[in-house]
Amino acid sequence: MNDNEPQVLKLTPEEALVAIAEKARQALATREGRIAVGIAGGPGVGKSTLATQLVAALNTTAPDLAAYVPMDGFHMRHAKLESLGTVKDKGAPHTFEGAAFAEFLAGVKAATTPISGPGYSREIEDVVVDAFVVPTAARILVVEGNYLLLSNAPWWQVRPLLDVAVFIDVPREAVRARLLKRHAEHGLFSEARNREHVERVDLANYDLVKRSRGRADMIVELVTES
Repeated sequence: MNDNEPQVLKLTPEEALVAIAEKARQALATREGRIAVGIAGGPGVGKSTLATQLVAALNTTAPDLAAYVPMDGFHMRHAKLESLGTVKDKGAPHTFEGAAFAEFLAGVKAATTPISGPGYSREIEDVVVDAFVVPTAARILVVEGNYLLLSNAPWWQVRPLLDVAVFIDVPREAVRARLLKRHAEHGLFSEARNREHVERVDLANYDLVKRSRGRADMIVELVTES
């Protein structure tokens, strides 16, 4: 973990991909075993796209060098949220199995055999079991999620597991537009519900997560057209 001020860079997505890949390779060269590169940031900033592109870029040099490990598979199951009466808050920190995610990540870092993990489907708004596999050969875990850098329980357990932590920042208004478009594309809910959810949950999460950016090693302020 880095106790110094994070490096702040203003980059296009293409430039960010190159910079983060280089940071990952540098970290790998100084450590034995697996490393975890965390891609954090609020909802709608493009974390998952960047993370999957990073895995692909790293794997061009050596097959299975990198593997994608998303936090989203640790959403509480929809049935559990219904039983708790917190469906309306889905996506907020308390609607995730944060401790289970930290335990899973620690286990994957130490594993010497293939490990499968859960994902999240926006099509069904629920968890999907065995959505990805971390192969034995993988040495770089590209970990992606909103809450990787939070300092409150149970999320504080995640940051010490990250050998490199990158925070992706995109302006709030651009995020609002992206999230409204994302919700509409899946067509599961009404426009009024989507707008209410974005304003009450997603943007509140964006504000919360932004306060954790100082715990990153590198902050990337993305230069995008939308």
